[in-house]
Amino acid sequence: MAGNYSTQTLVVTIAHAELCKPDAQNAFKVRISIKTALGDNAYAWDANEEYLFRAMVAFAMRRYSSKSTTQISNVLLCNVTDRVSFWFVVTDSSKNVTTVPGSEVEAAIRMNRNRINNAFLLSDKTLQFLKITSTLSPPVEPSTPVWIIVFGVVLCLIVAGIIFLIFSGIQKHKKKNKESTERENLEEKVEVTLENGIPCEALDVKAGHINGVFAADDERFTSL
Repeated sequence: MAGNYSTQTLVVTIAHAELCKPDAQNAFKVRISIKTALGDNAYAWDANEEYLFRAMVAFAMRRYSSKSTTQISNVLLCNVTDRVSFWFVVTDSSKNVTTVPGSEVEAAIRMNRNRINNAFLLSDKTLQFLKITSTLSPPVEPSTPVWIIVFGVVLCLIVAGIIFLIFSGIQKHKKKNKESTERENLEEKVEVTLENGIPCEALDVKAGHINGVFAADDERFTSL
């Protein structure tokens, strides 16, 4: 009996070695950056931490499916490095020599990602499942309600429009006054007045103007 048990154990061990290896079917690589996340408070990654990781994955599988009977022993780790990276697979609890489909493992990890991160005081950036996309952060709600922002924009546009209309009106009014003044000055220069019943042009004060009547008299008396 003891010999049969040893043989079965050896077979299972060999099978597990084939199931858990880099790039194996349904296997996932994990990279952990404890020092980056915790700095001087970083803890050492040891067999106890590995046990906790296996327990959290088993928990995730059981929580994902009520029919799952995954045990800690069904979560296999391999190729563990000092820089804290490793591969893992989840074996079928009923057969123990085949792995659970990767899609189910991925769904379970994504569903319980925050619980797993919190167990190790890490985040998606410092506890990376390389073939599993990070969980989406909840949408950040703006501190100011959207309707207030829209109302503010519309109000600014209205105020800008009013200012533009006022400025345009002032400019048009100034232009109109200027044109009116120029027209009045022009009319004064060409205005014809009557002096002693004789029509004559108004004297241009700046340029000067000679009255034709007096000019004629001057020429007559000069000739005499």
